[in-house]
Amino acid sequence: MSETRNNSRLPCGDRELDLSRTHVMGILNMTPDSFSDGGRYNRMDAALQRVEQMLAAGATLIDVGGESTRPGAALVGVQEEVDRVVPMVEAIRARFDTVVSVDTSTPEVIRGSAAVGAGLINDIRALQRPGAMDAAVDTGLAVCLMHMQGEPQTMQQAPEYASVLEAVNFFLEQRVQACLEAGIPRDRLVLDPGFGFGKTLQHNLELFDAMPQVRPLDLPLLVGVSRKSMIGQALDRPVDQRLAGGLALATLAVVKGARIIRVHDVAETVDAVRMTEAVLAAGRS
Repeated sequence: MSETRNNSRLPCGDRELDLSRTHVMGILNMTPDSFSDGGRYNRMDAALQRVEQMLAAGATLIDVGGESTRPGAALVGVQEEVDRVVPMVEAIRARFDTVVSVDTSTPEVIRGSAAVGAGLINDIRALQRPGAMDAAVDTGLAVCLMHMQGEPQTMQQAPEYASVLEAVNFFLEQRVQACLEAGIPRDRLVLDPGFGFGKTLQHNLELFDAMPQVRPLDLPLLVGVSRKSMIGQALDRPVDQRLAGGLALATLAVVKGARIIRVHDVAETVDAVRMTEAVLAAGRS
C-alpha cells in the first residue's frame, strides 16, 4: 500500500472518515439513463431500499447522482437535477447514519444537498462550472476533484495525451491550488484520476498502473471503475459481466493507495478490499 498518501481523517460535514483504511462508496443513480442501472432506483422507496442494502453490505458512503455522465449523455436541467438529488439526500440522512456524497457539478445541487446533510461533493468537473467553487466554499464540505478531458457528450470521441499521467497531474495540481486560494482547506480535498473520462483503454491502463504517482501525492485518492468500459474492452465483457474485472481493479487500487472505491457491487467489493487489507497488514506486522 502506498505510504505517501494522507492517512488521517476526511471531514465530511458533521461526520469524519478514517482514512487509515479503504472505504467503499455505494453508487445510487437517480437517473433514467445511467449506463449500468438507469431507471432502477428512480422511486424513493426503491432507492432507500437500495441504500439499506448497500450499507448492510459494508458501504460507508453513499454517492447520489442526478445526471448521467456516461459518454454521450444528455445534459440535465438545473431544477430537474435538484429535484432528483436533494430530496434523496435528505431522506437518506433522516434514516441512515452514513456519509452522503453528491455526484454533481451544479452549484444549486451543491448548496441544496449541503443544507440537508450531504458531507462530500464529488465533482467530475472539479468545481469548474460557474458558481461551483463559491458553492463549495460556502458549504464547507469535503470535495473530490476529478480529471476529465472534454465533456461527457464528446469526451470519448478521440482522446489524446502526450503523457496521460502528466496531463492528469498538471490538471489536478492546478485545481487543488485553485481550491486552496478560494478557501477550501487541504484536508478536505480528495483526488480522482477520472478513469473512463476522456481516456482510451490504453490511457486507463497506464494511468491505473501509475496511480501511486498521481499528484499531489499527499492527498487521498478515490477510484471509480465499477462496470466501466475499460473492463469491457480489456475482457470483452458486457456491462452485466464485469464484476470479476471490477474486483481485480478494486484490489489493485487498494494496493496502490486508494482510500475510497466507488462501486455498484458493494458486498463483493467490501470482501475484496478487506481481504487485500488483511494481507497488506500482515506484511507490515
